[in-house]
Amino acid sequence: MKINIGGEQTKDGWKIFNIQKKPGVDFIGDISDLSQFKDNSVEEIYISHVFEHVPQKKVDKTLKGIFRVLKPSGKFYVSVPDMDVLFEEFKNIKDKKKKIHILRMIFGGQVDEYDFHYFGYSYDILHDFLKSVGFKKIEKVEKFNLFEDTSDYKPYGFPISLNVIAEK
Repeated sequence: MKINIGGEQTKDGWKIFNIQKKPGVDFIGDISDLSQFKDNSVEEIYISHVFEHVPQKKVDKTLKGIFRVLKPSGKFYVSVPDMDVLFEEFKNIKDKKKKIHILRMIFGGQVDEYDFHYFGYSYDILHDFLKSVGFKKIEKVEKFNLFEDTSDYKPYGFPISLNVIAEK
């Protein structure tokens, strides 16, 4: 089984896990509680712009749950707003509308109760969290080429996402 957490786009071979009941969603739940999945039962987990919605106090528990359900050598694809890129761009942009747009990428769009960002990541911070729960191979990549979503978002001509593949 392959799971797209927080996704909305259906794709052959992938199941969708979401906190909200929406069309195409196969499993409903919170990313910090994957108890409905057995140990070593998932080949791949994909999350794009979801992990930053996990409160810092739940990051370790959430990653341990993801690690637990992944099969040996299973892959975890995670895309989050890249704080190094966004903070640098925020400092350099003079246009106030663009500054607000960047702030929304940092803090969430805040269009509903789930659209708030609780934590931000740079590669070194995300890497350390992943390594601390047991992920072995951790690699930053430009693109996943799996889904058409925010992981490829380039509002100002450059990517704003930090895309990482971690292997159990």
